[in-house]
Amino acid sequence: MITLIAAIAENNAIGFENKLLYWLPNDLKRFKALTTGHTIIMGRKTFESFPKGALPNRRNVVLSRNGATFEGAETFTDLETAIRSCSNEEDIYIIGGASVYEQAMNYADRLCLTEVKDTPEKADAYFPEFNKEEWEITFEEDHTTDERHNKEYRFVDYTRKK
Repeated sequence: MITLIAAIAENNAIGFENKLLYWLPNDLKRFKALTTGHTIIMGRKTFESFPKGALPNRRNVVLSRNGATFEGAETFTDLETAIRSCSNEEDIYIIGGASVYEQAMNYADRLCLTEVKDTPEKADAYFPEFNKEEWEITFEEDHTTDERHNKEYRFVDYTRKK
């Protein structure tokens, strides 16, 4: 199964200057719970944004057109080759950035989104538009603001209709 996982604003914004727009501890916990033990595929800039390098307890796969190597990660020059390197039983999570999400949308079986009730003033990376008629919501959970979360948000899982 191939899943795109992201935290997105109401206008689909996901980042600014190679940084996430939102720091939501529950979103980070969910990300860790869903991706641990599985394969994560990302672009080079996303990998380089991790302060401690490769994420532990996951197979880290980085897409890099120039064939650079990254400690703790496998590198492929294109998404299709990276996906083919995975077994059919492997759960694959596409974790960004914007161009990788765009390339992966046609492969996706599921979207695990944190939809943040906000439209940021500054953004330069966006999750691709998708036709919600082609997807069914299989899970949703609303969250209000609290001492650790300054924005309302909801977890929504979409599964592609057959």
